[in-house]
Amino acid sequence: MAVEKPLSAEHPQERLRARARELDASVQAKAARYNNGLSPIALALAQVDWALHLLAAPGRQSVLAQRALELALQAWRNTGVAPDEQVPEKDARFADPAWRQWPFNALKENFKATDAWWREAVQQDGGVSQHHLHMVSFFAGQALDALSPSNWAWSNPEVLRLARETQGKSLQEGFKFFQQDFLDQLTANPDTPAEALEPLPYAVGQDVAVTPGKVVFRNALIELIQYSPSTPKVQPEPILIVPSCIMKYYILDLSSHNSMVKYLVDQGHTVFIVSWRNPDAEDRDLGMQDYLRLGVMEALAAVKARSGAPRVHAMGYCLGGTFLAIVAAVLGRLQRKKDQPRTAAEQAMIPSDMPELASVMLLAAQTDFAEPGELGVFIDEAQLAVLRQSMNQRGYLSGKQMGGSFVFLASRGLLWGRNTRRYLMGEDDPNFDLMSWNADTTRLPARMHSEYLDSLFLRNALASGQYRVAGATVALKDIQAPMLVVGTTKDHVSPWKSVYKIHLQTDTHVTFILCEGGHNAGIISEPGRPRRSYQVNSVEDNSGWIDPEEWKESAPVVQGSWWEAMHAWVAARSGKPVPAQPIPVEHVICDAPGTYVMTRYAD
Repeated sequence: MAVEKPLSAEHPQERLRARARELDASVQAKAARYNNGLSPIALALAQVDWALHLLAAPGRQSVLAQRALELALQAWRNTGVAPDEQVPEKDARFADPAWRQWPFNALKENFKATDAWWREAVQQDGGVSQHHLHMVSFFAGQALDALSPSNWAWSNPEVLRLARETQGKSLQEGFKFFQQDFLDQLTANPDTPAEALEPLPYAVGQDVAVTPGKVVFRNALIELIQYSPSTPKVQPEPILIVPSCIMKYYILDLSSHNSMVKYLVDQGHTVFIVSWRNPDAEDRDLGMQDYLRLGVMEALAAVKARSGAPRVHAMGYCLGGTFLAIVAAVLGRLQRKKDQPRTAAEQAMIPSDMPELASVMLLAAQTDFAEPGELGVFIDEAQLAVLRQSMNQRGYLSGKQMGGSFVFLASRGLLWGRNTRRYLMGEDDPNFDLMSWNADTTRLPARMHSEYLDSLFLRNALASGQYRVAGATVALKDIQAPMLVVGTTKDHVSPWKSVYKIHLQTDTHVTFILCEGGHNAGIISEPGRPRRSYQVNSVEDNSGWIDPEEWKESAPVVQGSWWEAMHAWVAARSGKPVPAQPIPVEHVICDAPGTYVMTRYAD
């Protein structure tokens, strides 16, 4: 039987197919702009999967029907309890005493009963794909949060009381804010030049990112900042900090009172930090390997060259920590086979004069993505296809689109709570350094983001030993340096139990710290901050697995900032302090915070 030859690109039938593909890509890219990169097809499949399994389970239906009756009766009984006898409300949305009064207590109790029933209904077991169940549960929660009586003027007693006390001025101010935000969205132009953008509340280099330092290295992807010493003596091993490329580096150098960089410098450390360049459409083909080589490996080599130190402490935050773990494993592999010549791929990828890692510190950084928390809702083949079409058209993932995804993960506070305060109560958004940093968004190149989601999240290639660097698979067991790993209790981006899995992947010493707070606020936890605590415990080489809940029950609780424990841990693994030296003039390119961090885009 003759094999049919493929049609040439000029064949009418092939041209028709090409135009059809272009049309499909264009439609999907436009749709992605309006649904924040979510695939309605993926959501519909999840809902159908859940609904069909529920329809086929009459026993489950009867249990849910009985549960609905129980919750309704409980809500009715709670409505009749005297206000002074009611248990204080843990849900911040209903904490105001007015929610204990009729008719608002009836609205609250009925909503809580409905919320409890739906959350139980979507926890159905048996038959439904876990990813589909996760999606249905997440979006049911989003819908319920949107329907909360606290979100509506007529059903929120706080809004009504404030309107009465201000004679309607609060509602008037809220409507002005709504008009302003609506017009801003309507007239937004992604091509607006940086100089025409509204200034940030906290100016970079003036109000934040003010720790004295110099840019001492620059390539096409990063600027490397070295900070000036503030103590007579310093530890001989410098610290290189690799922040996530999805954020501006100065989250670790905010105001002087909450700057981790300044804290480390003041404790006698020589600190370097990576400042990532904010990419544009021309960077669409930058991939994960470029970020590992240009962003982490060349930074480590530059730290050794600029400081003269053969050993370096390396710290990575969020995705920067994932990058650092990969590079640490690659360097460990090279060290293990140091008597063998490098392969051609290793010579091309890895700088020749790399330092030894004195320690590796990972802050809220995952290395196993099997359980990525609520972020996993956005990641499957269908949704990645939609996202790729959107990114391929523009060449990058916009900062607003990425920021919108993170808001979605914590919508109760960041979306609905904000809207209630701003539009119904006339309160302007709070103005502080972390919020200003949050508004200073960054882009990601299309290829890099696609590879990152596909290889790390979707295929979990790093944890399964399938991720390759310089022609060889990466095994985190090759990491030889001691590790300090930090998780946060309320992290929506890197759940602490997922971060904790580093214990399964390495054989080196691991000190694990679990601190209070979320992905950002838990890490930025300076000494002196009230109501802060953390747990810490160490696992020695090859000591076996301890379940995370068991670890949490046994690890001692320490009051205060985990930064102090970090400093003590690093100091214990450093040499004898040496006299501090000024940054050599010949190394200086420009003053900190450099130029890359200043790049802003409207989208």
